[in-house]
Amino acid sequence: MLSTTIKEATKEAHQQLEKKVVQKLKAIRSNQDYADLLRHFYAYFNHLEKVIAPFITVDVLPDHAQRRNSSFLKSDIEALGGDINSLPETTVPEINNLIQALGALYVMEGSIMGGSIIVQMLAKGGITGGVSFFSGYGPATGQMWGAFISILNASAANDEEETTAAHTANDTFNHFAAVFAETRTAD
Repeated sequence: MLSTTIKEATKEAHQQLEKKVVQKLKAIRSNQDYADLLRHFYAYFNHLEKVIAPFITVDVLPDHAQRRNSSFLKSDIEALGGDINSLPETTVPEINNLIQALGALYVMEGSIMGGSIIVQMLAKGGITGGVSFFSGYGPATGQMWGAFISILNASAANDEEETTAAHTANDTFNHFAAVFAETRTAD
């Protein structure tokens, strides 16, 4: 199954990104700190959404319009008193087809699964606002993830396509991790 192939192929890159994000989360001391972290998420997710948009249509993912996206991040940033000016620069993987787009979307949708843990970490530090993105789909999170995984698993026609999707997912994790090392901003 494609989801299993991707999970196994991206384990190291996933752990490296997770380590960076957790370090950033632990350093949050204010709404401004949290808004800055969200700006990194927004810069990357917004860029990646634009690149996958031609391939992820309602024909492929019928509930695409109901799925969490960078507009939630923007709203969270603004709720915390921040803005999306001077965002960190981002690079994204090469996406030229549906299989690559689904590999990237696996990473984006998968970020939902750890969202509740992030919300709990923030609450322990006194941050309770600006959590709509990390709150995922609430009680429907598991169902939405399952629906996506069903579509993902039905999409690869052969081993080559599975390898392509896994490679793109791995690149998606790596490019995302690079955003947190970036100090330049895109004007």
